[in-house]
Amino acid sequence: MKASPKHILVIRLSALGDVAMTVPVLRALLDQNPEVHLTVLTRPFFKPLFRDIDRLDVIEAEVNSKHKGVFGLYRLARQLNRTHKFYAIADLHNVLRTQILKPFLRCKRVVTIDKGRNEKKALTKGLNFKKLKSTHQRYADVFNALSFRVDLKQAVFPKSEALSQKILSRTGEKEGPWIGIAPFAAHEGKMYPPDQMKMVIAELSKTYKILLFGGGNDEAKRLQSWTETFENTVNLAENLSLEEQLDVISNLDVMLSMDSGNGHLAAMYGVKVITVWGVTHPFAGFAPFDQPEDYALLADREKYPKIPTSVYGNKYPEGYERAAGSIPPKAIIQKIESALAD
Repeated sequence: MKASPKHILVIRLSALGDVAMTVPVLRALLDQNPEVHLTVLTRPFFKPLFRDIDRLDVIEAEVNSKHKGVFGLYRLARQLNRTHKFYAIADLHNVLRTQILKPFLRCKRVVTIDKGRNEKKALTKGLNFKKLKSTHQRYADVFNALSFRVDLKQAVFPKSEALSQKILSRTGEKEGPWIGIAPFAAHEGKMYPPDQMKMVIAELSKTYKILLFGGGNDEAKRLQSWTETFENTVNLAENLSLEEQLDVISNLDVMLSMDSGNGHLAAMYGVKVITVWGVTHPFAGFAPFDQPEDYALLADREKYPKIPTSVYGNKYPEGYERAAGSIPPKAIIQKIESALAD
């Protein structure tokens, strides 16, 4: 007799990189537990991240409008209770909003992620500089606590997506390696200095097709100026939806990213991801999924001994703004070429 599906509500509302980090974990969970069905509760913008995953549905939490505040969350819970009967709830976010929502839901089997806040505080205060558990493993631990096996070493990745004529009209047909470069991050201390990034692009674009990723008018303008300066360089920061950008990312051979969301988007597809770290550090657990440790290029801690200054890069001492610049452009170029040769 076939066992009834175990329907789990997975909650992760933001941010882009953190939501992207759930994807390889959820793929592994579903692959290794055929009795499981998932419903992911997240923001509408993130829905394309979960496309084409069997036995997974997405419910959109509109937390800035109809699901805003306590009454909005109660309205959301009533909707979920009316349309679903959950075997368990996996809270992968663990913030005030999810703490308010969960008691409204009709499900007694609830496990909440342990974010290791005290360990991360000790790391950023310089009290204990050691490698912490990865965020991916923290997600997996939630499902393990629900008695579902999740072995991240047995992860599965989707195939690269077919590219539309709209995309190909900008990128051209793929005739050699494609290198994605996402040079921006939410905070200046996490970014590689633009003058040094231009040196990286100038050298790589002599041999490879460079696809530039970003968002917002200011970023798009800067990328457009680089596109006009360097050969074999394409600006993808404008007029592409998230779904279309994911199509392109799935076809990359290497992604060069800061400690930011684009690195996690590429890792979802098993793309090689080279990351540049400024005032943050991979020891906090936010390195892209399934990447070799030496793919993370680190700022000089002898010159900047307070790194990591914070978990998210939003706090750093004066003078740390260009910490990532202590990584020579030549080191980035060599690491990318080495990854392409592997």
